[in-house]
Amino acid sequence: MAIDRITASDRSNWQRPLPERMARPTYWPAMLALGVTLALLGIVASLGVTVVGLALAARSVAGWIGETLHG
Repeated sequence: MAIDRITASDRSNWQRPLPERMARPTYWPAMLALGVTLALLGIVASLGVTVVGLALAARSVAGWIGETLHG
């Protein structure tokens, strides 16, 4: 397989890439993981742990989406 060399004339119509917009660091993914873990642990332990885990997971999803949409 032959590799063609790119010359300066080939690059004349290239443009600089735009900077990528990165999301800010957030704790919501970790809170979601904790909520899911508690919800699954609650299946074995008690209904109260499941309810707390599901509530934490729901709040985490809402917070993560809200922070993503509204910055």
